[in-house]
Amino acid sequence: MSKPALKLRSWPLTVLYYLLPLGALRPLSRVGWRPVSRVALYKSVPTRLLSRAWGRLNQVELPHWLRRPVYSLYIWTFGVNMKEAAVEDLHHYRNLSEFFRRKLKPQARPVCGLHSVISPSDGKILNFGQVKNCEVEQVKGVTYSLESFLGPRIPTEDLPFPPATSCGSFRSQLVTREGNELYHCVIYLAPGDYHCFHSPTDWTVSHRRHFPGSLMSVNPGMARWIKELFCHNERVVLTGDWKHGFFSLTAVGATNVGSIRIYFDQDLHTNSPRYSKGSYNDFSFVTHMNKEGIPMRKGEHLGEFNLGSTIVLIFEAPKDFNFKLKAGQKIRFGEALGSL
Repeated sequence: MSKPALKLRSWPLTVLYYLLPLGALRPLSRVGWRPVSRVALYKSVPTRLLSRAWGRLNQVELPHWLRRPVYSLYIWTFGVNMKEAAVEDLHHYRNLSEFFRRKLKPQARPVCGLHSVISPSDGKILNFGQVKNCEVEQVKGVTYSLESFLGPRIPTEDLPFPPATSCGSFRSQLVTREGNELYHCVIYLAPGDYHCFHSPTDWTVSHRRHFPGSLMSVNPGMARWIKELFCHNERVVLTGDWKHGFFSLTAVGATNVGSIRIYFDQDLHTNSPRYSKGSYNDFSFVTHMNKEGIPMRKGEHLGEFNLGSTIVLIFEAPKDFNFKLKAGQKIRFGEALGSL
C-alpha cells in the first residue's frame, strides 16, 4: 500500500464509512483505502481515559435538590430496587459513586447454607461448566485461553504448584488432586445490579494478580463480538485454594468501571495511569508473618465495582460437582451455584 493510502487509513474516515450511506466513500478504494474493522475501531477508543474521567465525575458531590431527580432517572432506566437498599433515602447519597456502591439490608440476600458454592454477586449467568482444552467460554460459542486470562503461573514459592510449560501441564498444575476437574462460571453484573461482590465459598486467598488492560464493555452482546474480551480488559485475579483444591475469583473491569476494589487489599489501584496495558503486577498475601494467606468465609464481603461488570470463577472440584444453573438466568448474591 502506498504512503498516501496509509495516511488515509485512519479511524475518522472509518467512522464516516459506518455512519454515511452505503457507497459514499467508495471512491477512496481506488487509492487502496480500506475501512478498519468495527472491532479494531472500538479497540482504538481510549476507554481507560474515558473511564478515569467518568470516575472523577462520579465523585462530584451533587446539590441536595438534584439528587432525587438524578438517582430517580437511573432507578427508572436500569430497574433498581431501592427497597433492598440499606438506606432508601436518595438524599443520603452525596454523589453517583456512593449511589452505585450502596449496601443492602442484611436480610435482603440470605446466604444458602446447603450448597458449597454460592453466587458472589447479583447478575446474569453467561456461561458455566467444565473447562475443556484450556479454553473457557465467555458466552456460548466464544472462548478465551485459560492461560491468557489467568496469566503465566506464579513462582513456585508463592503457590503450592509449579509453573506450567504447555496447555496440558497448565491445566494439570491447577487440578492438584486426582479425580478432580476444572470448572468455570461467568456472571455479568448489569448497571442496575447490586455492585458489591462476596466470597462464593470458604477459601483462602494467597495471591493477587492485576492486569491493567483495556476497559471495553462486557455486556453479552459485546462478549459475542470480541474474542478474548475478558483477556483484553483490566481485571484482578485472586487465587488460592478451598477444601477441594485450586480456587480463583476474577473481577473484570469494563467501560466506566475502572475502579475495582478489594476490601483487604489496600495496595491495589486499578485504572491508574502508572500502569500500562499488556503488563501485570503480582502481590502475595503469604508472608513470614502470615503463612496461610487471607481466609474468607462464604458470603463475606470481598470487594466492589463502580458500575456493572463481570465476575469469573475458575475452580477445582470432584467430578460429581453439579451446577444448579441455566445459561442466561438471573441470579442474586447468596443463591446456589452448585454443590457435590
